[in-house]
Amino acid sequence: MARPFTPAPAAQQTRSSSAQRMIRFRKVVMQASHGWISRLRGKFNGLSNLSIPTCTGLLLVSLLLSNCQSTSAPINKPESASPLPTSNGISYPVPAMPPEALEAELSVTRQPPVNVPPAATPTPPPGYVYLTQAGDTLPALALRFQIDPQMIQSDIPLPEKGLLRAGERLYLPVAALGGEPHQPLLPDSELVYSPTASFFEVGEYLQRAGGYLANYSEYNQGIGWLSAAAIIERVGRNYSINPRLLLALLEDECGCVLGALKDDVEPGYLLGIPGDGYQGLVRQVEWAAGILSRGYYGWRSGALTEFPSASGRTTRPFPALNAGSVALAYYFASKNMITGGSAFNWRRALDTRGGLPALYTRMFGDPWERARTVEPLLPNGLAQPPLQLPFEVGAVWSFSSGPHPAWGMTGALAALDFAPAAPISGCVKSDTWVVAVADGLVVRSEAGVVVQELRLEGVENSLDGLEETGWAILYLHIESRQRVPKGTYVRAGERIGHPSCEGGFATGTHVHLARKYNGEWMPADGPLPFVLSGWAAHAGAAEYQGTLTRGGQTVVARPNGSRDTLITLQDDNG
Repeated sequence: MARPFTPAPAAQQTRSSSAQRMIRFRKVVMQASHGWISRLRGKFNGLSNLSIPTCTGLLLVSLLLSNCQSTSAPINKPESASPLPTSNGISYPVPAMPPEALEAELSVTRQPPVNVPPAATPTPPPGYVYLTQAGDTLPALALRFQIDPQMIQSDIPLPEKGLLRAGERLYLPVAALGGEPHQPLLPDSELVYSPTASFFEVGEYLQRAGGYLANYSEYNQGIGWLSAAAIIERVGRNYSINPRLLLALLEDECGCVLGALKDDVEPGYLLGIPGDGYQGLVRQVEWAAGILSRGYYGWRSGALTEFPSASGRTTRPFPALNAGSVALAYYFASKNMITGGSAFNWRRALDTRGGLPALYTRMFGDPWERARTVEPLLPNGLAQPPLQLPFEVGAVWSFSSGPHPAWGMTGALAALDFAPAAPISGCVKSDTWVVAVADGLVVRSEAGVVVQELRLEGVENSLDGLEETGWAILYLHIESRQRVPKGTYVRAGERIGHPSCEGGFATGTHVHLARKYNGEWMPADGPLPFVLSGWAAHAGAAEYQGTLTRGGQTVVARPNGSRDTLITLQDDNG
C-alpha cells in the first residue's frame, strides 16, 4: 500500500475581475487607517512582466516608491490577472491595473471621516512580504535578499538555522526587487527525482516517442552496453534528478527524443557540451545532472545567489523564486558559458511560452498540476528519524570525510565517509561489515550501491518500496560480495555488505553515506543535521572537511586515519 502524500496547499487566491478587486480594496480602505493600507503590499509580492535592466524595481502597493537606481522604463502592466504558481502551491496574484489607477479609484469612493478608536492591530513593517516555501531557511533568505537575517520580521518566532514553515509571511525591509528570471519555470518536484517520477518509465516513453534515442545504446566500461533509457534512468537515480527533465533537455538540444537527430548535432554530444571528456550520452547527461544539482542546492543553501552569463554580466535571479526554477536558469547559463551562447539564447530557453518550460509541458503535461499532488517536498515539522553509526558494535572505524556531494563532484553536501581501521591504505579487500543505520527495506542493490527506504516508527504502512518517497539512505561503495539483495528488510545494526571502492571514484576502502527525503538530498550540516548515534555532523572550511561532535567529544574528518578520526559504536548505541 503506497504511503499517502501530503498535498501542497491549494492556491489561496482565485482569478477575479477588476470590479471585484476594486470592491475588495474599497472595503479595506473604509475599514482601516493608512497604516493598514501598507499591509496590502503583501498582496503583490510576485509581480511578473518585469523589465530587466541593470537594476530592476518591483513597485509595491501604497505610496512606497522604488529606491533602485535604474534607467529603465516603468514596469509594464501585466497581461492578465492569472496567479503565478510557486513551488509550495501558493499563488502570487498579479494586479489587473497599475497602482496609480487604483489610487484614483480609491480617492473617488472615499467616505466622510468617521471618528473610531485606533485599530489594535499593529502596522506591519514597510517593505516586501514574502511567503515562505518548503526548504527555506533564515540564513539562505538573507543571502538571496541581500539583507541581515535580523532584519527579517515575522508574526511568529523563526528558527535561526532550521527549516521555516512553508506559507508563513515574512516582512523584509526592501522596497524594490530585481532579478532574472522573475517567473517560476519549473516546480521543485520536477527537478529532483521526487514522487512525481515514481511510475514514470523512461524506456516506455522513448519507445512510444519513436525518436533517435529509442534504439540508441552505448558501451560503458565496467558495466557493458546500456540503452539510452538505462543511462537516463541510472543517472537520474544516482544524482536524484528527475528523468523527465533530462529527456526534455535532450529534446531541446538534439530533437532526438521525439524525432530524428538534428543535422547540426554530433552523435557523441547530444546536449551540445563540447570536449573529449564529455563524449557519450553518459558524460553529457552526468554533466547536466551535476549542474542542475549545483544550481538547486546552491539556491537552497544561499551559497549560489548569482552566476555569470554569456553577456559577461552577473545574473541574479528574482530572490523569491523556487529552487527548481533557479536550477534551470543556472543550467542554461552554464551551458551558454561553455558553448559561447548569447543572452538571447538564454532568454529564449527560459521563455515560458516557447522555451524549455513550454516544451516540458508539451512532452509531459502540466508539471504544476503534478506538483500539487506531492509538494511541499519537505513538509512542515520534518525531522530526521533516529539513526545509528553504520558499523558493528566494538568495531573501530575512521571518520574519513566530512560533508561533501551526495553524488558526483557537485551538488548538496549531504554525504559523510567512514573507513574501517586497517594496517594498509588504498582500495583493499575488507571483511568488516557495513550495517543498516535504521530499520527499512532495501529498494536498490547494484554496482556498489545500496539504497534503503526507512521505516518510520509509529507510522502505519510507511514502506512502499519506492526510493523517492519519504526517508531513504544511500550506502555507496558496497562490495558485490555478500551485498544485501533488493527486497530485503533489514533492521538497524544488521549487515548491508562490505566497504570497498566499487560504485564510483574512490582512493580507499570506505562507505559513503547520504540521506534524502522525497528525492531531495539533505545537507549533512544543514537545517536537519546528519546525526548518527548522537554524533552530529559539522562542515569544515572546505568540502570533505569537518567534524562529528557529541557532548564534549569531537572527531575530526581526515583521510589518513589518524587517532583523532577514530570512532567506535558502543553497546549503549553510543
